[in-house]
Amino acid sequence: MKFDHVLLGLLALHPRSGWDLKQWLAGEGQFVRSNAHPSQIYRLLKRMAEQGWVVYETDPRDGRPDAKVYRLTDAGRAELIREAHAPYEPTSRFQDPDFMARFYFSAQLAPERLLPLIDTELAYRRRQVAVMRPRDRSLSFPEDAPETDVQRLRMIRELTHEYGTSAVDAWLDWLERVRRLLADGTIPTTSPSPTSNEETPR
Repeated sequence: MKFDHVLLGLLALHPRSGWDLKQWLAGEGQFVRSNAHPSQIYRLLKRMAEQGWVVYETDPRDGRPDAKVYRLTDAGRAELIREAHAPYEPTSRFQDPDFMARFYFSAQLAPERLLPLIDTELAYRRRQVAVMRPRDRSLSFPEDAPETDVQRLRMIRELTHEYGTSAVDAWLDWLERVRRLLADGTIPTTSPSPTSNEETPR
């Protein structure tokens, strides 16, 4: 998921300034997307305004520079919904933030995509584990590499493998739990009706 769409998803919840976006990314957002430099945020906001995806109003601040507060346009919302429905292709590293960004914003914009998203990730990770876990992990070293401590390297490699195995198993357990919650209706997968009086979460 491109960074543009992460910012659009945040603005779909409520208008924010560039500073507000930066603060979210440095806090809760660090689990959805790696932190970004303010210049990158402002550059993307400028580009999205030029594309007609966002507009801004100037908010006067006492004793501080005025802030531009951005909000989503109809075109921006359409682009965000298009992205929420785009096919998901898992990355080789399950720790990459793309899945979590899609999961977070699909819950907001396209809840019917949550179950297919989980199923795609689960299927990919199960295949990955089936192929990688039984692989031959023996090591061989050239005789002309005296700087290599074979025993230390084998220990480090086993510890790394141990961590990777437990981490991906925990990830699969979490995915399966979320899938059960989606399948039994605990997590709704339909959007509220347009006449709903529920307030947009902030």
